[in-house]
Amino acid sequence: MLTLTYQHIIGIVFTLFLITLVGAYSGRMVKNSSDFSVGGKKAGAGIITGTIMGTLVGGASTIGTAQLAFLYGFSAWWFTLGAGIGCLILALFFSGPLHRSDKETVPQILAEEFGGLARPISSIFVSLGTFLNIIAQILSAVALLTSMFKISPIAASVISIMLMSAYVIFGGVWGTGLVGVAKLILLYISVIAGGIIAVTYGGGIGHFVNTFPSYPYFSLFGRGVWIDGAAGFSLVLGVLSTQTYIQAVLSGKTLRDARTGSLISAFMIPPIGIAGIFIGLFMKMNHPNMNAASAFPRFVLEYMSPWLGGIVLATLLVAVVGTGAGLALGISTIFTKDIYKNYINKNADDDRLLKVSRWVIVVCLVLALLFTTGNAKSLILKWSFMSMGLRGATVFMPLCAALFMKGKVKSSYAICSMVISPISVMLGKIFLPQSFDPLFLGVTISIMITILGMFASENHQIFENKSSL
Repeated sequence: MLTLTYQHIIGIVFTLFLITLVGAYSGRMVKNSSDFSVGGKKAGAGIITGTIMGTLVGGASTIGTAQLAFLYGFSAWWFTLGAGIGCLILALFFSGPLHRSDKETVPQILAEEFGGLARPISSIFVSLGTFLNIIAQILSAVALLTSMFKISPIAASVISIMLMSAYVIFGGVWGTGLVGVAKLILLYISVIAGGIIAVTYGGGIGHFVNTFPSYPYFSLFGRGVWIDGAAGFSLVLGVLSTQTYIQAVLSGKTLRDARTGSLISAFMIPPIGIAGIFIGLFMKMNHPNMNAASAFPRFVLEYMSPWLGGIVLATLLVAVVGTGAGLALGISTIFTKDIYKNYINKNADDDRLLKVSRWVIVVCLVLALLFTTGNAKSLILKWSFMSMGLRGATVFMPLCAALFMKGKVKSSYAICSMVISPISVMLGKIFLPQSFDPLFLGVTISIMITILGMFASENHQIFENKSSL
């Protein structure tokens, strides 16, 4: 067990103190539930970038990427590469219609187009998909904390959810946004520096190429075209279907701010994955028998200077905690705005909604803890890819129809797609061979149902026109 030096501890304390100051300042900006969920629609491009990257760049992008790279190499890039592509599409094609919708949640957008039933159905499946990604963040926190301290995985899990609760419960999207900006600066310095150190200590890129076989380690499809192709596809769809990232766009002061924040995220996320890959490969080269999940934390402790290492460890902890907290905030916003306000307490005032939002975050993280205890050794990115895929299968096509094909898809078909597609993904995970990702099945079904809904809508309009003659 590697131990923390006093330099590590000083670096950790300094970094956490800096982040705490930013978080405390952000909490002063929350005066009502609108400020908590969409920042009162006052967020600039920097806050939007911080919110998106503060959630996307977490344990999966760093610790999880290094873990998968340790095992398979460059196929681990699909998380950050797919996230970057998703943010690019979000900026170029989705930010305008989303910002003009003047809504706070994805279910609100779907309900306006397809009726009230779309709200609870999409809320349930989107929240379930988001919940799976929280598990990935807790697993990342466990790998980090158990590498830093002599504690059990269960203790590390409990500590992680306590930190996640404190991180966002007082600041909402302002907390994730402002702290996301601070974290973004520290994370870039930390991870890129780690990648450079790994390449340098590893003898240069040429030595990596000579050490590892080109397949699977230097192929984007090292686990197979279907598996890795689905991984990248799930990230693209997941970004375009997830409440947290869409919530960041909706919080923009102007459309230009929303688009700029998404574009900055698109170009800044992928390089973080490259650095994580070389750290994972370096640890594979030098410690082939170690626990893959601990590749990144152990690299920091063993190969980076203690002062810089302390900053990196604290930044990784904040990254993991921030992503988990941001995802919990997305679930909380959906539940409060789309279920509690509409079906449980229609007369709830603003103070009540804010209180419920914060309690939902706590309950969500505790439930995630229960799931984590039995999966402590599972692949971190497995949960992240599964999460993104489930969200994409549920929401992507209905959301496209609501934004770009208004009035052209019959509501009953869109609602049917929201139910059948995610269920087909979950059943496919059980019954289909592991070499085939059920995301393709779910999305194909969603596309087919949407097309049928377009024909049904056209036929209905033709019938109405004939009846009016």
